[in-house]
Amino acid sequence: MERNLKGKAVMGLAACLAGAMVFVTAACGSGIEKENNLIQLDGDNGRVVNLFGSMEKSQPDKTNVARAAFDITISMAEEALGLTVDYRTYTAENYQERTYDEVALDRVRNGMDDLYLLNPDTIMMLGKEGKLEDLSDLDSVKNLRDVVKVANTVNGKLVGIPQEVVAYGLFVNKDMFDRYGLSLPETPEEFLECCRVFKENGIETPVGANRWWLETFVFAQAYADLYNGGNTEAEIEALNKGESKYSDYMRPGFEYLKKMIDLGYIDAEKAITYEAIEGEGPDFLAQKTPIVMAYWGAANSETAYGDTDFNMQVIGFPSSRGQMPVVPITGYSIAANAEHLEDTKAVLDYIVSDEALQLYAETNQVISPSKNVKVDCVPALKPLNDKMEENVYVLGSNAGMGVEQWGNTCLIVRDLLQGATVDECMAQFDKLQEESLKEAK
Repeated sequence: MERNLKGKAVMGLAACLAGAMVFVTAACGSGIEKENNLIQLDGDNGRVVNLFGSMEKSQPDKTNVARAAFDITISMAEEALGLTVDYRTYTAENYQERTYDEVALDRVRNGMDDLYLLNPDTIMMLGKEGKLEDLSDLDSVKNLRDVVKVANTVNGKLVGIPQEVVAYGLFVNKDMFDRYGLSLPETPEEFLECCRVFKENGIETPVGANRWWLETFVFAQAYADLYNGGNTEAEIEALNKGESKYSDYMRPGFEYLKKMIDLGYIDAEKAITYEAIEGEGPDFLAQKTPIVMAYWGAANSETAYGDTDFNMQVIGFPSSRGQMPVVPITGYSIAANAEHLEDTKAVLDYIVSDEALQLYAETNQVISPSKNVKVDCVPALKPLNDKMEENVYVLGSNAGMGVEQWGNTCLIVRDLLQGATVDECMAQFDKLQEESLKEAK
C-alpha cells in the first residue's frame, strides 16, 4: 500500500480531488506551490485548534477564491465558538522531497495536530489504523449526501467530511463536435467513433491527456454497474473477501485505454510527461484538441477552462450506463488522539454545517456535500451537474474498499502509458488485493 504514496504532488482541486481542499489529491496533481504560511496566529492563551493542511493556489496570479471561502468559514467558527484555529501549512520547501501525504501520515500518527485535510488514500490508511476520530455523532452528518458517507466510512466509522464534492468529467469543445456532425458520446463505442472521425479529419490527438487523470476512464467503465446497479454493498463485500477480483472490474477500462493509445487517440509519450492542465490545456484552449479531462472547478470563471473562445460542455465519461461522473472524496479528519478533541469536533461541525457550506458553495460555485445546499452552476457544467443531482456517478475513492483506488489506479495507468501490457497491469491489482486480504486477517 505504500507504493501509492510515492512521488505524489499536492494538487488544486479538492478541488482533486475540495475547494478549501485546494491541494492535489491523492494521486493526482500538478505540483506544489512554494509559499509561506498565509496565516500565522499567535493565540491568546485561550482555546486553540491546530489545523494542518495545504492551501496552495492553482494559479499564483489569480485570486484564490477557494482559500478565501475556507478562511471565511473558519472565521465564522472562531467567532461562534470563541476559540482560535491555528494554521500549520505544508510547504514544499519545508519538506523538500516528502509529499503532502507522507507528511500528513507522519503528523497524524505522532499526534502533532488536531484537524487535518486528507486525501482519499490517506483517509483510508489512517482510518484502518484507528488513528481518526469517528465523526458520525456530529450534528451536520445528518445533512450529508450519501456519496460522502459511503466514500469516507472505514470499519463502520465516518472518518472524513469535505467542504466540497469534486466531480471529474470530460471537457469537450462542442463547436468541434458540431462541425463534424457528432453527438456528445454516451457509451465507450460512441466515444471511439467520435475519436475516429476527429482523427480522420486531421486532428492529430483527439484526447488531450496527462499523467494523473486517465484513471477516470477506467473507473467509469469498471464501476458503473457496481455503484448504479443496486447491489453496491454486496459487490464491495465480495471484493473485500476475495470472492471477486478488482482486476476483473478494471480490465475493460485498461483494455479500452490501450485501444485508444494504439489507435493514436491518446499520445502516451506526451501524457506521461504532462502535468494536469498545464500539459494538454494549451492545445484544448487553442482548439487543436477537442477533448480533455478535468475536475468541476476547472470550468468556473478565473480558473483553467472558465473562459474559452468556444462552446465548452462538461460531460461524464463513457460507460455502459451512459455519461458517468467520477467522484474522488477528500475530507477533513480529526485525529483520534487530538489534544483539543471536543473543540476540534465543534469547529468541524460548524464549517460543514448547512450555513457555512451554503456560503462556501456559493463563493466557489461547487457541489456541496450537504444534500440541502444547492448552487447554480455555470452552463458548461449543467450536463455533469444533472447526473450528480440524479445520483448517477462512480466513486474514484472509497475507504470501504480493501484496496485503495485513486492513487493505485493512477500509478498503474502510468505503467500502461509506459508500455506495460494489460495483463501486467491486472497482475498488479491482483497483488494489491492479495496484500489487502492478508492485512485484513
